[in-house]
Amino acid sequence: MSHLHHDKKILNRVKRIQGQMTAVEKSLLNPESSCIEVLQQVAAVKGAVNGLMNQLMELHLKEHVLKDVDHVNDEEVQKFLALLQRYL
Repeated sequence: MSHLHHDKKILNRVKRIQGQMTAVEKSLLNPESSCIEVLQQVAAVKGAVNGLMNQLMELHLKEHVLKDVDHVNDEEVQKFLALLQRYL
């Protein structure tokens, strides 16, 4: 996926997730934080990571699997399906 290094939206999404994880860490270290607050933050991280995964899968399909509709790359399809099974 060498084309990914050109996609600023993906990099920005990763940086937001890093920021969310930093907030989770700070909440865990703060004795004033409630369990609910931490759980809400973790749920937000999970949603963000799922969104990132969906975006990456879509890009992979478009760039590597379905780029040439006349010739579907069976090897790439199999790799993608294996990844999808692990993800789900």
